[in-house]
Formats: sequence, C-alpha cells, structure tokens
Amino acid sequence: MRSIVVTDIHAKTSTAELVNRAADKYDADNILILGDITHFGPAGLASDYISSLNRTVYAIPGNCDPLDLPETISKVAMDMHGKAVTVDGVKIVGLGGSNPTIFNTPFEIPEDEIFSILDPLCGKVTVLMVHAPAFGHLDEIPSGMHVGSVSTKKIADKHRPLVVLSGHIHEARGTKEHNGTLFVNPGAAKDGYAALLVIDKGKAKAELFSL
Repeated sequence: MRSIVVTDIHAKTSTAELVNRAADKYDADNILILGDITHFGPAGLASDYISSLNRTVYAIPGNCDPLDLPETISKVAMDMHGKAVTVDGVKIVGLGGSNPTIFNTPFEIPEDEIFSILDPLCGKVTVLMVHAPAFGHLDEIPSGMHVGSVSTKKIADKHRPLVVLSGHIHEARGTKEHNGTLFVNPGAAKDGYAALLVIDKGKAKAELFSL
C-alpha cells in the first residue's frame, strides 16, 4: 500500500492540487488525512476539499474541525473516526480530535474515552491514524513540553502497530521508531508538507517531502 499522508490543512484549499500532483508522482493508492482539514469549520469545506482529490481518501477530524465533520465527509471519503477498515491486507484504525488542550478547541476528547474507543479496535492493527500524537512521540512544542495523548501512548505500547500517523503539533514534523513502531508526523500541509507511507510485506517506510 502506497499512501500520501497529509494533515493540518487549516482551510488552505489550494493544497489540494499539490496533493494530487504528489499522488500522481508517487503512484499512490490512496490519501490519508489526519485532521484539521478546516479551521473551525464549516464541515462542508472539508467535503469540497476531499471531493477535489483524485484518490480514495481515508480521513479523520482534527481538534479544529467541527463535530459534524465525520458525518459530513462520509459522503465523499472513508470516515475513519472511531473506525477500523482493512485495505489490501492492511488494517487501519482511526480516531480524530485531540486530547484536552488549554485552548478548548471544538473536537477534544477525554483521555479515558480515547482509550476506550481505540482499545477494542486495535487488535492486529497495522496503521493507527490519529490527529494528536502519542505522548512522548513527535509531540514536543517549542517550549520543550510534551503534549501528546497518554492514552494513545498506552494503545501504541499495548498493541504495537506497525505505524502511528499523527499531526496536530506543527513543529514536530518527523519520523521515529520505538519498540518496532514507526511514528510519523508529515508536517502541516498548510505549510507545504506531506509524507509518503509505503507498507509492503509487513514492513513500513515513510518519506517526508514538500508539496
């Protein structure tokens, strides 16, 4: 499976053309969107954006997206919020929104709820799509503080997915491996960043690139 991974578009709809070019260039099978498609809505903007993409899209909301975004985008994409699907033998589990923040953004989820949603879905998971990163993994803000989800970290430690994809923390673009899991933050698409994820024969690799 070859996927273009984008996140944190924040209503910069001009990025769609660049994402399409990347999908063609890298011969991608699909596009994975990790949330914050809009910047505090409306959800219809996300549907319009996804409709302009030229691959099958699997998407979750971000903390700056409205609560009706999952239902709205389900008409044009595979809504992955609190869901699991298998694509070409790859099990993908998704959960959007974020753990609580100091900003009181629209789509925040208590830590215990994050765990209770993800845990039953994550048996034999290959790719975990989340908006907010796992605590300690690509979640550092400029002050040096780690602000990721402790529940997502527990899920990663327990279920050991092959890949964890996240966004949310624009400054934490990068990749890292920990306990056999590849963690990827492609960087904010609004700033011109994305990633290519390739999963083949049980192995994963990611390439960060500029749109």
